[in-house]
Amino acid sequence: MKNIFRIALLSTVVVLSACNSRELNTKTSHTTGWNYYDAKTTNFEAKSIEVSDIPTGMIAIEGGSFTIGERDEFLTAPRDNAARTLTVSSFYMDKYEITNMDWREYLHWMEVVFGQNDSSRSLIQRALPDTTVWRDEMAYNEPYLEYYFHHPAYSFYPVVGVSWNQAMDYCQWRTDRVNELALIRHGAIEFPPFADLEATDDETYRDEWEQSNPGYTMDTTSIVDPDDPENTITLYRPSYAWIRDKFVFNTAKYLYVSDYTPAWGRHPETDIYGNSRKIIRDDGVLVIGYRLPTEAEWEFAAFAPVADGEGLTIEGKLYPWSGYHPRNMDKSLVGQMQANFVRGRGDMMGTSGALNDAYVITAPVDEFMPNDFGLYNMAGNVNEWVLDVYRETSSMEVTEYNSFRGNIFSRPKRDSLGHFSIDSLGRIEITYEPEEDKRDFKDGDIASRIDTDYPLDTTWNDTVNPKPDWRTDPTDILAPRLSKDARVYKGGSWKDRIYWLNPSSRRFLDADKSSNTIGFRCAMSRIGKNQIASK
Repeated sequence: MKNIFRIALLSTVVVLSACNSRELNTKTSHTTGWNYYDAKTTNFEAKSIEVSDIPTGMIAIEGGSFTIGERDEFLTAPRDNAARTLTVSSFYMDKYEITNMDWREYLHWMEVVFGQNDSSRSLIQRALPDTTVWRDEMAYNEPYLEYYFHHPAYSFYPVVGVSWNQAMDYCQWRTDRVNELALIRHGAIEFPPFADLEATDDETYRDEWEQSNPGYTMDTTSIVDPDDPENTITLYRPSYAWIRDKFVFNTAKYLYVSDYTPAWGRHPETDIYGNSRKIIRDDGVLVIGYRLPTEAEWEFAAFAPVADGEGLTIEGKLYPWSGYHPRNMDKSLVGQMQANFVRGRGDMMGTSGALNDAYVITAPVDEFMPNDFGLYNMAGNVNEWVLDVYRETSSMEVTEYNSFRGNIFSRPKRDSLGHFSIDSLGRIEITYEPEEDKRDFKDGDIASRIDTDYPLDTTWNDTVNPKPDWRTDPTDILAPRLSKDARVYKGGSWKDRIYWLNPSSRRFLDADKSSNTIGFRCAMSRIGKNQIASK
């Protein structure tokens, strides 16, 4: 085994003296001498914003260089994570894994906004976690299937049964809700009138609503009058199309669609000429967006290679904590388990009266000790989705900074008239050309390039049935299944042996699949200076 050793950081930190004030400013151009914000000139707005606020629920991770990939010699390792040195920019990351409570809040919003219209209820179904992931042919897990997601006893346990695609939808929803609240607090818009989504039998209100919303009609539903079963009542609700286009706040829609303002919106900001305008990115009010962390970011955050006062950091760690031991070695905490995982065959939590990690399945997201960045459960509890597409050869085609495989260079979608297209969730649709899809860039893995997505027809033969138009592959059962939709997950879970708790280990699952061992947490890029002031 490799010994843990201490090495000096390769980078040199340049400390600027506090007495040196910045010569560059936002009053006068240092290149032309012309004044900014001057009515005698072009009234150029010169903005400079230092981002200092940490997003709610997140921790600021100061980036740097580190060794990503395999840390020790495991004879049975898949050898898909060769060690290499790279640099990660500073970013933000959730302190905890996303919980059942967090996901129930998301579903509640979906129900309030989309649940009253028959044409949009499918959007709620799309967001539901798959509780059947708890089913096991040889275990009685029905209580987990029925209660794990819904019961308050599990509110602060990590949400599972969520696919990569669902996690990405949640990140976008969270971005929009955080930005919506920021605009409300800034006075740019008012709180959405959720009461307006409720059904009414007032025909006068219906007529007024349709008059004030040209191009939209209210949906109608007939129900039995509870006071007179012989009669029916017609209820009117805002149409799904109106909710999608006008009610749902979406950050990109607010920023890029010039004539879009939420129905309850105001424009308190003024431009340099005194005209009312919407908030823009440059104002520093909006967050740039929640997302899944890249594999490099996640592994960096898990190992937490923080330098001490002498500029030295520990290299060669196997787990988010220091050392090789799954139990805590500090005197005050000696013997306590440092993560939730399987200690041995059939040993999920230890012996009654002397439990080790104390949880048969998942644990609350704030259990166990955080790592040196203050992040909880970066090993064990649940594996976590990351942004990257899985390839065995990712370490061979790596950029030395902000490494990531999975780029699709997209852009907003427009119709033939140049108008932005809005998707079913009220967001601006994105589009891309095939050549802009870089998920298999320089792919050296032969298995991942074989087209195996053939329907398998076991009944066809030349004499009985005509040959189908689509292709068949009789060896399909043996064909490799790696595709552009295979996404990496990391960290190990309550169901895993300790090998998978090494942050450099990696596995994959298709983006539309889920498991009772996979959850996620969100990340966000940091804009501007990478150095983060110590507390």
